[in-house]
Amino acid sequence: MVRLMTNQSANTDSRRIVCSGCGTEFTCSPAGPCWCADESFRLPMPVDGGDCLCRDCLQQAAAQAASTAAT
Repeated sequence: MVRLMTNQSANTDSRRIVCSGCGTEFTCSPAGPCWCADESFRLPMPVDGGDCLCRDCLQQAAAQAASTAAT
């Protein structure tokens, strides 16, 4: 089973997250409008204990995933 980074309403609290890719702090708001819900791609949730990625790292990871899938 693959869990996707989506806007889950089960967790209603906003929280401060440190990007597991670059260390940038950002706010995650699963119950409200969150920037990640507006992205056109979804990536699997980290399984190595990492947390969500910031917008820049998420976009880079999506580009790498698309590049890998194209080859």
